[in-house]
Amino acid sequence: MLSRTSACDLDYREKPLPPAKLTDMSHAYARNYVHLIFGTRESRKLIKPAIEIELRKVLKVIAVQYGIDLVEIGATEDHVHLLVCMPPKIGVAVAVRVFKAESAKSVNEAGHFLAWQQGYGAFSVSASNLDSVVKYVREQTEYHRSRTFDEEFRSFLVKHGIRTRSAVVTD
Repeated sequence: MLSRTSACDLDYREKPLPPAKLTDMSHAYARNYVHLIFGTRESRKLIKPAIEIELRKVLKVIAVQYGIDLVEIGATEDHVHLLVCMPPKIGVAVAVRVFKAESAKSVNEAGHFLAWQQGYGAFSVSASNLDSVVKYVREQTEYHRSRTFDEEFRSFLVKHGIRTRSAVVTD
């Protein structure tokens, strides 16, 4: 986790608001954890070790620039998982667009090739399930010893009640 302090870093159980302040809604109070998943174009195995190092650095910088708390990053050769805490001022689609566009641009400018698929997955994560999602994202290499990105992504769609008519959900 990044070392800066934000609303997502604070544990609401440790510092309760005084009762008089509970009715004062002059600020947005939100804790929106989202598990983002996006793959490389045509599911090509583009994320080699050198690219992964650069990609992780760039994703962290992008998160800081946009006020997004990047809780965990997981990557395999053909896709990335990000567990983020979104500020209320930025929509998920905007965040994904920025992560994908700016990371590809930066990695490509560093002399590597990286391109992302058009689509993505964004799944809400409850605070009570946060530790298990952190572990899942962190251990991506292990999880993909026995299943493909397409199989994994389909399981997320089923788990979250999202139906698809497409035979292939990743391109």
